[in-house]
Amino acid sequence: LAQSLFALFASSLAISLVFAIIPLCHNVVVLAVVMAVAGLAMGCIDTISNMQLVKIYQKDSAIFLQALHFFVGFGALLSPLIADPFLSDTNCILSNSTANASSNLPHIRKSLVPHHPGNLSHYDLPMKGMVVTRVSYAFWIMALINLPVPIAVFFLLYKERMVPCFNSSSHPLLSADELAMETRPGEKDDLSTAAQRPPAAGGHDDLFSCCQSKNFRGASYTYFAVHITGALVLFMTDGIVGEYSGFVYSYAVEEPLSVGHKVAGYLPSLFWGFITLGRLISIPVSYRMKPATMVFINVVGVLITFLLLLIFSYSVVFLFVGTASLGLFLSSAFPSMLAYTEDILQYKGCATTVLVTGAGIGEMVLQLLVGSIIHDRGSYSFLVCGMIFGGLAFTFYAFLLFFHRMYPKPPSDLDDASPDKAAVPDDTGQYQR
Repeated sequence: LAQSLFALFASSLAISLVFAIIPLCHNVVVLAVVMAVAGLAMGCIDTISNMQLVKIYQKDSAIFLQALHFFVGFGALLSPLIADPFLSDTNCILSNSTANASSNLPHIRKSLVPHHPGNLSHYDLPMKGMVVTRVSYAFWIMALINLPVPIAVFFLLYKERMVPCFNSSSHPLLSADELAMETRPGEKDDLSTAAQRPPAAGGHDDLFSCCQSKNFRGASYTYFAVHITGALVLFMTDGIVGEYSGFVYSYAVEEPLSVGHKVAGYLPSLFWGFITLGRLISIPVSYRMKPATMVFINVVGVLITFLLLLIFSYSVVFLFVGTASLGLFLSSAFPSMLAYTEDILQYKGCATTVLVTGAGIGEMVLQLLVGSIIHDRGSYSFLVCGMIFGGLAFTFYAFLLFFHRMYPKPPSDLDDASPDKAAVPDDTGQYQR
């Protein structure tokens, strides 16, 4: 827990520093390095926050994962609204030809399509002159908005007596009475037997204990198959989120739809808005519905939506309806799959790292793949790729269900134990250090 909180503190602080530094970068190599640091920090936050929620709440983690990812979507929806007032509709470089360049911007935007770009040499864009832009303020505002996060994490470390310099002066969040209630006398025998269990039931003491080879000894092939198929489902679903939000604008402005640029600009916002709405709805739904059922609804809904988008590919109205529908179905795929996979593997936290990594790779790779295909085959291939990825997600989910049936059941002593008893050794062990 201490390692995770220190990593969260360092990563969240790094994001504020990165956003503050970005406007000061005047070299593309320096900017690339700064953005790489931001990517590493965000990857740490994504993995650790998911993994700790699974460890702490175990069978109840589905609700908390849905809440976590609701705020992920809410942030993705909110941040463009913060940046929008500082974005200019005119050229940011003042020169004698600024007026002509500003009037040319709408035509240039229309010419800059994903494939077969037109000849832009006849547009006069000034490259030298006084730079006038307010976009830096957007980055600094985001840096300030994020700053309370590392402060809150540091406060948690301080209250839990995990900061070496302040060990004696702080009071833990859990009092001695509450700790005594968590370790009731009647459960001491359970704690002693739990401490003698083999390392396979562990994985909580060290942040990297999941990667140790001793945990893989004697594991059946279904153990690895569950990890791989779960990661492949998220590879596809998160990849669809990335490629759809990245290319739906380009698809809309081209033939046969030829949607106006301003109207097409609402499509990514609509997509993220319904992802956020879907995650908010999923918080109470996950309390009643099993994660496996929610993932099934997600992948089937994505497949049907892409099929209807292909059938009604000439309808602008259905493009907006399909975008909203796709956002709803994709919204809870990640947290539901995480909860389902960890449930199969008895909440050891190891699957979280594999699934988060698979989702991140999918979001990166599928955008590159779809971008190159659109460049060669035209905009219609955008929907065809989505249909193929949705079909693959459904196929991998079917394999996951199969391997779940083949996966060995936990021992009977764990089945008979209450959720509170199962959670005691890890949680209380962390607080008592």
